Parts: sequence; structure tokens; C-alpha cells
Amino acid sequence: MTHMRIAAAGVLVFAGLIVAVLSVTVQPDAVFAGRMAASPVSSSGQLVTQVTSLGDNRQQTVVIDPELHVMAVYHIDAAGEIVLKSVRNFHWDLQMEQFNGTSPLPREIRSQIDQH
Repeated sequence: MTHMRIAAAGVLVFAGLIVAVLSVTVQPDAVFAGRMAASPVSSSGQLVTQVTSLGDNRQQTVVIDPELHVMAVYHIDAAGEIVLKSVRNFHWDLQMEQFNGTSPLPREIRSQIDQH
């Protein structure tokens, strides 16, 4: 039983942290009628959040740490249950020149410019 109490307390602390982050970073007058409402870009060292309504009284919250190049995606249901859906370090993603691109690709454009 003690382990369950510790786990429950941990979940409550985590949920409180997410609510605190959202209350500080999300604009109170934002409208979530099926559109994405992003908080303003924060200064160095702060988290950036984006909250999207998923319908059925559910929300998706994306938390981005610009310094660490890490993002996390959470789904929050009507009862307030928070589920971590994904975490990704996108540092190396941003190092790619192209991915799933269509013509003209950056390499092709560069080649055409170099020929002139």
C-alpha cells in the first residue's frame, strides 16, 4: 500500500507541475475551439507550450524545451488524467537538410543557383 500512496502522490505532483506550467505560459483569453493556440515564444531557459483541443473534452499539450531541443506530448482527458504520449529530442532532426521533401529539393535549388 505504501508504494501505491507514493505513486499516487507522484502523479498528483506531476499533474500540479503541468497545470502550473500551463497557467504561466498559456494566454487566459485563448480560444480552443478546435484550433491550436500557442503561447508566446518564451525567453531563454523557459518552456514553450502549445495546447490543442482534441474534441470529446480532451486536450493535447506539447511542452518544448528550446535549450535541450526536447519536446513532450501529453493527452489530458475530461477527468484530468494526463497521459504522456511521446518524448523526442529533436536536435538531430534539425540538422537534416531535407526529409520527406518534394522537388525542387534544397540540393537541386543550390545546384541551379551555382550554374548561373
